[in-house]
Amino acid sequence: MKRWLVGGLALAILVLGYWYLSRPEIVQVTLVAAETGLVEKTVANTRAGTVEACARSRLSLAIGGQIDKLSVKEGDRVQRGQLLISLWNLDRAARLQEVISSQASIAKERESLCIAADSDSREARRLTHLAEQRLVSAESADLARSKADASRSACDAARARDLQAAAAVDVARAALEQTELRAPFAGVVAEVSGEVGEYSTPSPPGVATPPAIDLLTDDCHYVTAPIDEVDASEIQSGMPVRITMDAFRDQDFAATVRRIAPYVLDYEKQARTVDVEADFDSLPDQLKLLAGYSADMEIILETRPETLRVPSELVIEDSYVLVLEDGYLRKRSISRGLSNWRYTEVLDGLNNGDLIVGNIGDSGVLPGARAAVATAGTGDD
Repeated sequence: MKRWLVGGLALAILVLGYWYLSRPEIVQVTLVAAETGLVEKTVANTRAGTVEACARSRLSLAIGGQIDKLSVKEGDRVQRGQLLISLWNLDRAARLQEVISSQASIAKERESLCIAADSDSREARRLTHLAEQRLVSAESADLARSKADASRSACDAARARDLQAAAAVDVARAALEQTELRAPFAGVVAEVSGEVGEYSTPSPPGVATPPAIDLLTDDCHYVTAPIDEVDASEIQSGMPVRITMDAFRDQDFAATVRRIAPYVLDYEKQARTVDVEADFDSLPDQLKLLAGYSADMEIILETRPETLRVPSELVIEDSYVLVLEDGYLRKRSISRGLSNWRYTEVLDGLNNGDLIVGNIGDSGVLPGARAAVATAGTGDD
């Protein structure tokens, strides 16, 4: 009898030990409260965007030649129309002066011929009147009229030569201006290629060569970024945008969509995207933006200012969250509304203040697991 009791006790100890060793481990979980707040539906760029100057021109001279005057250096601020570079142009300047002088000479010749034409016209009228009174012969009046007509034609020909001379001046002036490079807008000189005495060569069609002057604005910028073609159809001009830049961490900048490209970019081995541009609404006076900064664009498609929300990373398979009930983790199905990378709107399945598991992804935090609360908290705004 004793032997049976000892054996039974040993078996019970073994069973209890096996159960103890194989029982489910209690996982530690943190809890987060569902709360009301702002939820936005947004789309973001697929690759890094870029800060662009509102105006930027990589300028080259229209013709080749030896640089005679370099009027600016890198970093200079220039005004619209200001001379930047001038080539040696004494021959063209002399040609301009030549045609200007020729125009002046032709103008004087026209003036003389037209004065004579006016005089001949008056004489023809006088003799015609006298011929009607039979005081002079009809032949004299006829000769006077013919001379007046010839003088008027000479005057008209002189006027035509005057116009031709003016056109020659315009041609010579345009040829001279080809040797000068002027600023098409006010801005800052970013780069200068060439030195005085060097030969400057313009870019042939289809061949990229360094510009003589790289000119850009430094007081006006916008952001351009590629948006996936799937999301582009929801974007409209005038939508609000949130801009972030690596150069200014922890800062957001308000902007507005100004342009959506009318075509899709199809680069090999890259997703098809649409370029979207956004203007900054305002920038701090002390902020110094540089063209070329990398930037990310988050376009706000729709907002819910006061709605029930939970952190998006706590929504599993877009359909449920985990809750702690009677010491076990259970699935709680929810209906989703708007959603972005930060928050998801909950339309049904939770109430304000309900607690859900906040450390999704930790080892053992799975539906059905035994769990206990480690710490409790609320979601961050």
